[in-house]
Amino acid sequence: MNQKRCSLRMIRYEIRNLNGNLMTHFFAFVFPNFFSLILVKAIGSDVPGEYLQQFKTEIMLSVSLVIPLSVMFLGYGALYSNEVEREIPLRMRLFGYQEKSLITAKLAAHLILMTIAVLAYGIFWTVVIGIAKPAVSSFLILLLCLYLVGAVFLVVSHALANIFRKFSITFGVEMFFYFLVMIVCGMMGVRTSQLPDALQKVAALFPMSYICNDFASFWQGGQYNFMPLIQSFLFVGAMAGILLLYALYKSRRATV
Repeated sequence: MNQKRCSLRMIRYEIRNLNGNLMTHFFAFVFPNFFSLILVKAIGSDVPGEYLQQFKTEIMLSVSLVIPLSVMFLGYGALYSNEVEREIPLRMRLFGYQEKSLITAKLAAHLILMTIAVLAYGIFWTVVIGIAKPAVSSFLILLLCLYLVGAVFLVVSHALANIFRKFSITFGVEMFFYFLVMIVCGMMGVRTSQLPDALQKVAALFPMSYICNDFASFWQGGQYNFMPLIQSFLFVGAMAGILLLYALYKSRRATV
C-alpha cells in the first residue's frame, strides 16, 4: 500500500478540524487580549507614572506566553487526545496515512493558528493599550522563545495523550498544569519573587518564568544573561523527550 505523505489538503483538513474547537480560539484570542487589558486597567492605576511603561511591557510579555500554551498545549492536547480515544490515528494508518504525516499536518495547522493569534495580540496591544517600541533583536528573541515554548509543550501534550489515551484524563491534567504554570511563572500578574521559596525553585525550571520576569529589562535593548533561560529550555526539552519516549514505549507494548 502506498504511504500518503503530508499535503496541503491534509493541512486544510486539520485547520477545519481545529476551527471546530472553539475552546482553543477562546484561550488563544479572547483570553490573552482581555486578560492583559484587565491587568493593565486594574493594577496599572496604582503604578507610578515613571514605571507605567515598564509595567505594561511586563504584562504584555507575560500574557503573550498564554498563546503558545493555549494553542500548542491545550488545543493540541484536546484535539489529539479525543482522536486517540476514538482510535482515529489507527484507522488513518489503515488507509495508508503515515503517522508522521498526520502529526506534520496537525503541527502546521497549529502553527498557523498560533501565528495568527500572536499577530492579533500584537495588533491589540499596539492599537488599544500601547507599548514601547522594542529593539529588533529583543522582538525576534521573544518570537523565537514563543515558538520554542509552543514546540516543547506540543511534544508534552502529544506524549500525555498517548500515555492516558483518554480525552477527559488528558485534558484534566493539562488544564491543571496550564494554570499551575501560569501562576508559578508569573503570568497571572503576580511576580515569581512574591511566591514562596519552594515555588520559586519550581519556576526556575521553566523558561516562561525568565520571559515573564526578566525580558522587560532589555525589551528596548540592553544586556541580558541568557544562560539560565537556555538551561531551562534544555531541561523542559529533556523532560518532553523522556515523556515522548515513554509514550512510544507504552504504545508499542499495547500493540504487542
